[in-house]
Amino acid sequence: MSKGQKYDVAVIGAGVFGAWTAHTLRQRGKKVILLDAHGPANARASSGGESRIIRMGYGPDELYAKWSIRALELWLEFFQGMQDKLFHRTGVLWMAQRGDRYVASALDVLRRLQVPIEQFSQEQLRKRYPQINFDDVEWGFLETQSGVLMARRAVQAVVKSAIQNGVAYEAGTTSAPDKKDLHTIGMSDGARLSAETFVYCCGPWLPKIFPEELGGRIFPTRQEVLFFGTPPGSSEFCAPRMPTWIDLGSETYGMPDLESRGFKIAVDRHGPAFDPEDGVRVVSPESLALVRDRLARRFPALADAPVVETRVCQYENTSNGDFLIDRHPNFEHVWLVGGGSGHGFKHGPALGEYVATLIIDGGSTEKRFSLATKDRVQRRAVF
Repeated sequence: MSKGQKYDVAVIGAGVFGAWTAHTLRQRGKKVILLDAHGPANARASSGGESRIIRMGYGPDELYAKWSIRALELWLEFFQGMQDKLFHRTGVLWMAQRGDRYVASALDVLRRLQVPIEQFSQEQLRKRYPQINFDDVEWGFLETQSGVLMARRAVQAVVKSAIQNGVAYEAGTTSAPDKKDLHTIGMSDGARLSAETFVYCCGPWLPKIFPEELGGRIFPTRQEVLFFGTPPGSSEFCAPRMPTWIDLGSETYGMPDLESRGFKIAVDRHGPAFDPEDGVRVVSPESLALVRDRLARRFPALADAPVVETRVCQYENTSNGDFLIDRHPNFEHVWLVGGGSGHGFKHGPALGEYVATLIIDGGSTEKRFSLATKDRVQRRAVF
């Protein structure tokens, strides 16, 4: 960091939210610095996994569906011309049990928004995907244009592009703003960073930096993901024969074997409280047993498949799952951006666009994203 340098905006946190916010602010002419304690999409970060689903369906919630549509447009625009394949259009299959109003509402919203979909009866599902057991599934639909983002590499590509376009990058930790010196913050090496505006996109670290404002309002939870080996020489669990899939009835989701890493599956249930800095990242025997049970029931041919990889990451949940995008209650020039809540990764570019517009053009944040709507009791409402 150049001595005496002052930036228009300092973005703290180089995960998907911070990377896209810095990238978009620079595109709009701002002098920007991006900081991260451990590096872009590092192993501790919520954005640090190999793969993340991008899907349009959000039940009856049109806001996030529209954000997903816009985000996919921006991701694909960004990926144009890249040799590294960072998006796999696997399709996303929603499985609906009898009386599943959430999936039915998602289908209605996506049809209204003209998202390409294919709907299937149980019989049609069995014929289309014989490797899946649909005994308790009444119907389903496929988002044909959706799929999987290669998360870690995608974030690092965004940061690389931002730096090439003039964003400064620094490694290190920072402090919260000081009321005595509003436009500078301290760095871990003793230096002071000066900026007109600060944007904290620190995910599960937000409550650590702002304990008074966000302690008990952002809930970092431990989440475990497993990859299972597929039969040698078989393609039935690889795209395009196997889609990415969401099974809300069993709180389970997964994706096909991509880049020979294995068949990914996880239980989408909030785990126990977790410290992103030094939490133990070893999958528990209980989690393995639960996931293997889900795997055997839905994908019988993989009942005895070997575990080839595991990962412990974290969600950073708000009280209801809505994002947090708001000014700090005591500092007009400080923004708090987080609460990805397990569904935020896909929205990175749309969120970056939204935050940049608020900073540059002004305006009020969407009420659902405000700090005032974040309670200290979890009542999950966004899936």
